[in-house]
Amino acid sequence: MTTIAGKNILITGANRGIGQALLEEALRRGARQVYAGTRELFTHPDERVTPLLLDVTDAAQMQQAVQTVPSLDILVNNAGVALPDDLSDRAALEHHLSVNVLGIHGVTRAFLPLLIRSRGNIVNNLSIAAVAPMPIIPAYSISKAAAFSLTQAQRMLLADQGVTVHAVLTGPTDTDMNREYDIPKASRQSVAQAIFDGVEKEEEDIFPDPMSSQAIATDWQNSPAKTLERAFAPAPAPELAES
Repeated sequence: MTTIAGKNILITGANRGIGQALLEEALRRGARQVYAGTRELFTHPDERVTPLLLDVTDAAQMQQAVQTVPSLDILVNNAGVALPDDLSDRAALEHHLSVNVLGIHGVTRAFLPLLIRSRGNIVNNLSIAAVAPMPIIPAYSISKAAAFSLTQAQRMLLADQGVTVHAVLTGPTDTDMNREYDIPKASRQSVAQAIFDGVEKEEEDIFPDPMSSQAIATDWQNSPAKTLERAFAPAPAPELAES
């Protein structure tokens, strides 16, 4: 099993919401170093936390961040944006895709050499909207569906290099992003705990909250979509016998 204790972890969007809860949970579980990627200056009292100025849409900041991180075991792609729209504004869709899809791709590519070296983990925090779109935030839903497909592709392509890729399919959570919606919400702390529980159990698809995503977790493993993903996955390379 994977453990969080003693690991070097990078979390994007670490100054608020689920990202902040993930940071605190990583520290609680004994992480060696937590790199906190944020778009604004950020400080933390724990000496194990290293703030990184990291806008996931800024290639220059990504490269600067790479120079600051000597080794990495777990990358948590948590930064995201969710804005209400009705698909009438192309710019809104492009903005969601830029952050929620290309942001994950760019950060992952930047830190991939370190993750290959450590045979580490990538954790992409997505949403149940990746499986079925939510009509009040369709651009967000589209971007999360694309990010889910990206995650599955990363999982297939990186398996032979020893990198494990997790998809987190989160339901409504009590964050600033969801504050205006009068619906049942899981706490940020419980979601963060369940995410790292899933990583430690080496679950491919993590359903971290009881409000909605856990309700489909069992059925998901036997769904046509998961069956096709397994069917499309390349066969593992045969091990060479010792001479």
